[in-house]
Amino acid sequence: MSFYQKLAKVGQRFIPKHILFKYAFNWSPMYRRTTGKVTFVSKDLFRMNIELPISYKNRNFVGSIFGGSLFSSVDPMPMVQLINILGDDYVVWDKTAEIKFKRPGKEKLYAEFTYHQEEIDRIKEQVAQQQEIEITKTTQLTTKDRDIVICEVTKTIYVADKKSYKQKLAKRKARHQNPL
Repeated sequence: MSFYQKLAKVGQRFIPKHILFKYAFNWSPMYRRTTGKVTFVSKDLFRMNIELPISYKNRNFVGSIFGGSLFSSVDPMPMVQLINILGDDYVVWDKTAEIKFKRPGKEKLYAEFTYHQEEIDRIKEQVAQQQEIEITKTTQLTTKDRDIVICEVTKTIYVADKKSYKQKLAKRKARHQNPL
């Protein structure tokens, strides 16, 4: 369990999970460096919003938002959101990510991350049948009116049943210890 997971477990005793989620991201050094800011988290964690202002901290050589800030401001959200929605019986990892730049970001940008109950039910059902699956989530960074898309970040997320995952790791470890 990571430092952040331990902190969240303790914090949830005193602060509602969605509020803790928002402020923990905004205060964490790793996320602060992206220059993004979590502005909203729904009580069920199914919806989150972020803003990415343009500033001297993320402005690149040509005056637009640095691509690394575009990517890193959205990178952790779908995975961490899903970890918290699914709970402790699942293993969730980012597997791949791709960013497609559409046009330069020269103003404050916005992104929304959503899961729907049907999607979560489908994930749980597929994992119950297959023990592990991959899902794809795409996030757009847009202008305020959501009419201009600056970039799209597509992530492939691995989801597994925790028991099956641990068994898989144990088998892999045994094969490496006894190669013959």
